[in-house]
Amino acid sequence: GKPIINLLPLDQGEQINAVLPIRDYSEDMFVFMATANGTVKKTSLIEFSRPRPSGIRAIELVGGNKLIGAELTDGKRDIMLFSDAGKVVRFSESHVRSMGRTAKGVRGIRLSKGQKAISLIIVDNQDITVLTATQNGYGKRTNIKDYPQKSRGGVGVISIQVTKRNGPVVSAVTVENDDEIMLISDQGTLIRTPVKDISVFGRNTQGVRLVNLSELEHLVSIERIVEYNDN
Repeated sequence: GKPIINLLPLDQGEQINAVLPIRDYSEDMFVFMATANGTVKKTSLIEFSRPRPSGIRAIELVGGNKLIGAELTDGKRDIMLFSDAGKVVRFSESHVRSMGRTAKGVRGIRLSKGQKAISLIIVDNQDITVLTATQNGYGKRTNIKDYPQKSRGGVGVISIQVTKRNGPVVSAVTVENDDEIMLISDQGTLIRTPVKDISVFGRNTQGVRLVNLSELEHLVSIERIVEYNDN
């Protein structure tokens, strides 16, 4: 492969957060972004049609705020924004107007002091489940229909119980029954497991153990693995 630094020069402390495959820069498509402080932003894809070798700004970040997710949308989806405190807000994308590249965005979820947003999901299928995982290796699947649509900028509803056993939420992804997931720890442990082996629970529950971790080890991320049929 080719080092990313050869494609996009990065400043000290800067890192790649999302990669979006683009075929054409349609005026009807948008880049939807979310940050750790709960801000969201929608920008027309055509705004990114003239990239520069040094890159172009996608969102204004201040005060140590960080981008946590970026997805392509058609402007008609539901948005789900998850916090490390086990809360999630689901709202219509139409509640976020399109903004220019240098704009800071608007509030997506209301967070208490010390909390942060950790995952962004674009809802494009009503028949899937959301897999939520916590720092201590616990998690669960919940039907996406169990998450009610609310107003943008609220505190949200419970997605999973954050308890001493579970620890804070580290990631939330949509999954289908035939998928597999990769569980990644801060000590470099990678565990691959079938989604169908993970139980489905309601929102206001603790879930089950997803992975066995050592005493000082923590789960840091989960990634969905999709198997594609050659046909």
